[in-house]
Amino acid sequence: MWDTDRWNEIWEALSKNKLRSVLTAFGVFWGIFMLMIMMGSGEGLRNGVQQDFGNRATNSMNLWAMRTSMPYAGFQRGRFIDLKIGDVQVLYNQVEGIDTIAPRNRLGGWRGSNNVIRKDKTGAFNVYGDYPQYILIDPKVISLGRYINNYDIEEKRKVAVIGQKVMEILYEPGEDPIGTFIQVNGVNFQVVGVFESMLSGNQAEEETQTVFIPFTTFQQAFNYGDRMGWMSLTAKENYDIAQVEQDVLTELKKIHNVHPEDQRAFGSWNLKERYDQMNNLFNGIKYLALFVGLLTLLAGAIGISNIMLVVVKERTKEIGIRRALGATPWSIVAQILMEALVLTTLAGILGMLAGVWIMEGINTYLESSGMDSGSFRNPEIELGIVVIALIILIISGLIAGIIPARRAIRIKPVDAIRDE
Repeated sequence: MWDTDRWNEIWEALSKNKLRSVLTAFGVFWGIFMLMIMMGSGEGLRNGVQQDFGNRATNSMNLWAMRTSMPYAGFQRGRFIDLKIGDVQVLYNQVEGIDTIAPRNRLGGWRGSNNVIRKDKTGAFNVYGDYPQYILIDPKVISLGRYINNYDIEEKRKVAVIGQKVMEILYEPGEDPIGTFIQVNGVNFQVVGVFESMLSGNQAEEETQTVFIPFTTFQQAFNYGDRMGWMSLTAKENYDIAQVEQDVLTELKKIHNVHPEDQRAFGSWNLKERYDQMNNLFNGIKYLALFVGLLTLLAGAIGISNIMLVVVKERTKEIGIRRALGATPWSIVAQILMEALVLTTLAGILGMLAGVWIMEGINTYLESSGMDSGSFRNPEIELGIVVIALIILIISGLIAGIIPARRAIRIKPVDAIRDE
């Protein structure tokens, strides 16, 4: 292995025809390079989509009321269901797997926005009535002041937490909004906090154009009574959110006299299902990239094997002389295998380094430029993939040399010496 003469011989054999060696090695280089690029890009997409989820609790769900599609208990179909704040306590009592429920309301209904005024400035923003628990389900970065607390709920305080974009539009640069007042539908609210989004892109832009006020204050100020627009829930640890979702729907159907088989009376979705779908998609992309990269690498290894057959043919007389002088079959096999292994490994490592360098370059550029790359962030290559690629390289090199090596040891010394 560490014989200097052997390494000199390998170098002479590979450098004898440099162009052929380079072109042959390029197949392996390209295979491992594309494997690194595809794996890194796949991880970049995965990281970008995960960033779009922010730090939202993956064991969470949203639920809202719609219209019934089946008659039941004397009620006609098409009846609109109103969720009530009293439903929350019933669900806590009846559904074992619930950890947190955050009732929610939105001024103007779904996708509704409202003019928010401060002095001579105004803007159309989303206004929500929420409980303090909501920030545990969908976390925000509180950059100034605080978020809604339980005292705000109990005392129905007219306070508000505004998004970064709201502050930029309603306030002068450098002006402190804490303690100032904004007006929503003629009602004044004191600003107690400013938040930034943990999402990215357009989602972050939209979220920071939001005003949060206490749920109880929202009910009283805007005459919502005990109505609840929808609710966000989380499941306890070791409970499946999908099962909790079904249990909650079953209980709500009992509360509001809805047919047990009515699938349209309530709408819901759980984040874990979407998170799992996303992970399954990117795992599929990862394995597809690995499969394509391995096929490309195999094609390169086949190319090296073919060239080594040509090399063995060219060195037939040399091999015959070595056999006649007493060289063992294993020494011939080892020499051919080493040449194939060196060519494959060297090309593969260069391809690996080039792929990692490209991915790191893209990542550095994205971070330094501050450019919004959408759903593509921090492209990276897992250490496990690099280790697997190295193992595959070694195996590919050995496979590439086996057939030429077997042909070499079948050469008879007498036939080889008189070969033309």
